[in-house]
Amino acid sequence: MEIGSEEILETIRMVELQNLDIRAVTISINLLDCSHSDIKDLQSKITQKIVKYAKSLVKVCQEIESIYGIPIVNERIAVTPISLVGASCNVKNYVPIAKTLDEAAKKVGVDFIGGFSALVEKGLTKSDLKLIDSIPEALASTDFVCSSVNVAATKVGINMDAVIRMGRIIKETAELTAKNNGIGCAKLGVFANLPGDVPFMPGAIHGVGQSECVINVGVSGPGVVKSVLGKMADANLNEMAEVIKKTSFKITRMGELVGREVAEKLKVEFGSVDLSLAPTTKVGDSIAQILELMGLEVCGTHGTTAALALLTDAVKKGGAMASSSIGGFSGAFIPVCEDRGMVEAVRKGAIGLDKLEAMTSVCAVGLDMVVVPGNSSEETISAIIADEMVIGVINNKTTGVRIIPAPGKKAGEKVKFVGHKGLLGEGIVMPVNKYGAKKFIQRGGKIPAPLRSLGN
Repeated sequence: MEIGSEEILETIRMVELQNLDIRAVTISINLLDCSHSDIKDLQSKITQKIVKYAKSLVKVCQEIESIYGIPIVNERIAVTPISLVGASCNVKNYVPIAKTLDEAAKKVGVDFIGGFSALVEKGLTKSDLKLIDSIPEALASTDFVCSSVNVAATKVGINMDAVIRMGRIIKETAELTAKNNGIGCAKLGVFANLPGDVPFMPGAIHGVGQSECVINVGVSGPGVVKSVLGKMADANLNEMAEVIKKTSFKITRMGELVGREVAEKLKVEFGSVDLSLAPTTKVGDSIAQILELMGLEVCGTHGTTAALALLTDAVKKGGAMASSSIGGFSGAFIPVCEDRGMVEAVRKGAIGLDKLEAMTSVCAVGLDMVVVPGNSSEETISAIIADEMVIGVINNKTTGVRIIPAPGKKAGEKVKFVGHKGLLGEGIVMPVNKYGAKKFIQRGGKIPAPLRSLGN
């Protein structure tokens, strides 16, 4: 993939003035051949394989940074869902495996390791149950492990038994990490239609069907898009969409260039580039502020969903033209605590859970990094998950819930998450509906797949 001198100069300007970076380079590793009935042998095999493939990841990324002058913010690892890897292991829970993943991540110097995961959209195996029940202790006793559970898919519907269980698991995880405002929940996502090549946490896994080891890249560019839109005060929406497409094209080309260079140096395959606009806590690196530049007084007001739809669609179109290896989520993230503009919108009362839920029908993922009162019930958490899963299933898109019931906190209070380079940010506790759905949630069973699932 060749890139011209003009594009290189333009990219340098984007880096220096507009917060362009590669958000994540994730090495995705198959661990199925590490399976073993003895926990010691399993742990040893996992460590050896992760170190074998990922030992040079950070060094190579630093080399690429120095060559192209583009910051790579995070180096990460994704592995085969541990509910599959550990299925034959004779242990009571999978916490020891989580600790092995954590130690391996520290050994090779990455920021996060994902794959303490289960895929339960149609049903729960014994191994799935073992993994899910291990999540609270696993996330409380590790630093870099991330967990995800896929509970729904368009083809099969929603596993409400799993949704019920995840409400309890999230509450337990929050309590076990209460000293840091329930930060364990910030490393746990519940998904519908989870792709197998996501470079972003906590949803990153090495999905079934991928090669032995691949590099997946997540680009980022809210600051770049914000900068170009800031010069279009009198433009109409068509013109804005065109500029966003062109900008997304350039960002995606640079992301794929970096990913392929890393893969070549590590002698593994290049997988995909996720072209999602992922905000950070940096000033000016905000999806909410992009929407406000389009003409919204404050993100969350009427028209916000329409503006977000325009942004997401333009990002996807521009990125798709730039690469034939698009994967992951791809769109625009709206993680509340990681986006200064979103936090400010919550503080002003312009945005709440209901509006966020509407926005997730068109964004890349779902209710992301949302903080709710610590006394929110398990059933309320499960009901919020169920609503979001339905949006994903009916619309045949990925949706997720990363929700933190902050222990001891009430609506309106501020919560800050310490560690992880400040990536997880801070947020304001958002109120939940005062009316419950306990009886509905406790019915369990399945929400059947929609008619569109019969589209073969």
